[in-house]
Amino acid sequence: MYGDRGFWVFMMHLPSKVEVWQDDSINTPLQSLRMYQEKVRHHTGEIQVLRGTINQLMAKLQEMEAMSDEQKMAQKIMKMIQGDYIEKPDFALKSIGASIDFEQTSATYNHDKARSYWNWIRLWNYAQPPDVILEAGGMAGKGRVAGPNVTPGNCWAFSGDRGQVTIRLAQKVYLSNLTLQHIPKTISLSGSLDTAPKDFVVYGMEGSPREEVFLGAFQFQPENIIQTFQLQNQPTRTFGAVKVKISSNWGNPRFTCLYRVRVHGSVTPPREQPN
Repeated sequence: MYGDRGFWVFMMHLPSKVEVWQDDSINTPLQSLRMYQEKVRHHTGEIQVLRGTINQLMAKLQEMEAMSDEQKMAQKIMKMIQGDYIEKPDFALKSIGASIDFEQTSATYNHDKARSYWNWIRLWNYAQPPDVILEAGGMAGKGRVAGPNVTPGNCWAFSGDRGQVTIRLAQKVYLSNLTLQHIPKTISLSGSLDTAPKDFVVYGMEGSPREEVFLGAFQFQPENIIQTFQLQNQPTRTFGAVKVKISSNWGNPRFTCLYRVRVHGSVTPPREQPN
């Protein structure tokens, strides 16, 4: 009798033991599954954010690829302009009264080949007058940025690799330096700087007939688009004009281009250097 009662007592408690065992064996995998689902949900959100970022980058790349050649060139030109700061007064500026002495200046190169060359670029006039080398560019204003107008083709060209230009200065000055500027190779549509001047001589000019005073011989390196040369001879006298005589360029047999010429000095006598 007692044995039967013990059996039934055992049977009454058995389900609860089995139930506990079943709960432990099921709950652990369920918890792991929930944790896994939570991780998947979290990473899915990150993937969506990353996908949105990639889509934005793709759209930006497509926009950049769709930019016209003129826009790309304008960006390059603006980068070039940012580096143009010569902290010296320029007495060869057309805006303050400087001009070209045409009698002492080579003829402008205006050949049919030059016409086809610049028409191929289609952006600028192929035959600029000599006084373009005296221009500093537009003034700042709405929709414009102040800076030099040194852009491909906006130069004065003369035939061959030998020529000269004579600049009447805005006023008589004691000369100290001369600056030449050319376009960088990065924006040259021909991919070459062979039209840049190479060897040249500078003369101070005064009186009538004009007296020429040798001020120095130099070589322009087109890789450095803006170069300032200190005059080798600096007489303690003023000059009202400067002649730049070019004897070679960097390889173009047809013509040479001058983009910008600046003449520096002072209206007062330079201080005497101590011995």
